[in-house]
Amino acid sequence: MDRIDRGSRVMGAAPATVYNALLDREALRSWLPPQGMRGRIDRWDPRPGGGFRMTLTYLDASESPGKSSDATDVVEIAFAELVPPKRVVQRAVFEAEDPAFAGTMTMVWELAAAGDGTEVTVTATDVPPGIGQADHEAGIASSLANLAAYVEAR
Repeated sequence: MDRIDRGSRVMGAAPATVYNALLDREALRSWLPPQGMRGRIDRWDPRPGGGFRMTLTYLDASESPGKSSDATDVVEIAFAELVPPKRVVQRAVFEAEDPAFAGTMTMVWELAAAGDGTEVTVTATDVPPGIGQADHEAGIASSLANLAAYVEAR
């Protein structure tokens, strides 16, 4: 798969603050779900080789059927690399019966100082073909907006 989905945003917070929000269970639960969803973290192990299991629930499943059930996406995330405060690499596997959502997607979160803030760039590779690129990039942008609101309020 050659497709790469991306998103980027400058946030008014230091790289260490943003990095910490990427590895804090309650922070992640609050900002990661894109608009129209809420999240629950079912398992949490924030170390290289660890990871988490997240259940994302659609607030209105009639317009966005889930990958794991009618109203949910369940995803297992492994932390492949943690480089404070610059980079987090995640490997994501969706729980889904549909083979269009099979495979392991890699999400790289790069943090770079940008003036008094941080530019956060998310790059997704090996995205399952069942996930539309425009929808995925809109979801990434929504999560980045949530993350910015979260860290800027700190």
